Amino acid sequence: MTGRERVLSVFKHQKTDRPPWVPFTGVHAGKLKGHDATEVLKDGNKLFESLQEVHKLYAPDGMPVVFDLQIEAEILGCELKWTKDNPPSVAKHPLADELKLPCKCKMPTPESGRLPLILDTMRKMKKEVGETTALYGLVTGPFTLASHLRGSDIFMDMADEPEEVIKLIEFCGEVCMKMSEMFIGAGMDIIAVVDPLVSQISTTHFDELTAPTFKAIFDYIRAKGAFSSFFVCGNATRQIEGMCKTGPDGISIDDNINLVEAKKITDKYNICIAGNIPLAGIMLFGNQQDNMKAAIAVLDAVDHLNLIVSPGCDMPYDTPTENAIAAGQAVKDTANCRTFIEGYEKAAPGAVELPDYANREKVLIELFMLNSETCAACTYMLKLVTDAQEEYKDFAEYIEYKLTTPGNGARVKAMGLKNLPAICVDGDGVWVSIIPTKEEFMATIKDYKAKKGK
Repeated sequence: MTGRERVLSVFKHQKTDRPPWVPFTGVHAGKLKGHDATEVLKDGNKLFESLQEVHKLYAPDGMPVVFDLQIEAEILGCELKWTKDNPPSVAKHPLADELKLPCKCKMPTPESGRLPLILDTMRKMKKEVGETTALYGLVTGPFTLASHLRGSDIFMDMADEPEEVIKLIEFCGEVCMKMSEMFIGAGMDIIAVVDPLVSQISTTHFDELTAPTFKAIFDYIRAKGAFSSFFVCGNATRQIEGMCKTGPDGISIDDNINLVEAKKITDKYNICIAGNIPLAGIMLFGNQQDNMKAAIAVLDAVDHLNLIVSPGCDMPYDTPTENAIAAGQAVKDTANCRTFIEGYEKAAPGAVELPDYANREKVLIELFMLNSETCAACTYMLKLVTDAQEEYKDFAEYIEYKLTTPGNGARVKAMGLKNLPAICVDGDGVWVSIIPTKEEFMATIKDYKAKKGK
């Protein structure tokens, strides 16, 4: 089988010779050719040569052309902040002052924003490798795009103005369908609807405010002759069944989610599942044996029907090349890799000294993030805390720990956190993989202040 045949067979729920290997390389592709994230997302020639290098080194069965959840936001009027080793983030939201669609929020066209270079690269990749490799076109999901337009206030809007939120999400769903149409026209086999912020809302809000739009998107993609994948980063455990009910052909999950339990649900709906090699602790900071072991653990955990092996989300820019190669090799040559890692155990992390919370003068707010520059849920959780800083600065302070910084993985374990992003207050995991409203946040911080008697 070719890689493309293998991936498409999984989406058709057919047996394959082995599960496909689909690395989500994103801006890491630029690293392979010495291009930073800004260059690879703004220069079509650099993007194309970087993707060719991904194909050469990692021999994927399927691969994304670009992984940037701000493409649509930029077209719709969001101001972006660019960095060298991550995709851009949204710095200013056009609907921040009022939840109302302005005239400048118009449907994207092939000439909008960076779409000309992206569509051109998709067509080039289709011609270059599309006969043997399945190509993924990634679009920003409607709830995350709505959050880009509105900002963190959308979490309050869901309670205060649900009808207006639905209108905004429906508009963003139309954008999603327009993007899907263009990407399918450029040769993409699978459209991945990437919506990390779905993991940060309640099942009720997901079902009532977003599910109809997601269903419309997946129905549209299917009608256009392509396959769809519902891609949610973060701990979307509570949403898996609701996601399945919206009718995607597949679901992609990260390492916050128990693959075994998730696959029980996706199998019930005959939906394929992709995941979920850990990004920071294994792909970024591990070694080749760690990555082989993680990939084999995925293969050993579940039945191979309806399974794609992939990283939990977009691979960090600085992921060592040899680690990604090792993970892919474990999928393709499992028996020999199993022999290679026999008896191998990852070294235990050193002890972590936690703060003396009880005797601190100020309440300590600790933010544990995957990466607030690339993870949308992390970005909005951090913004909530920083936006409220003027109100709590006299009696509380915050510190951010990124999982992409060496040593912070051990700190996450020492705190007993099972999922990220999370907000801890004086050592307690108060909000884990859910973003509170500003009112909820401030009320809790004031409660902790009262406990200190200050």
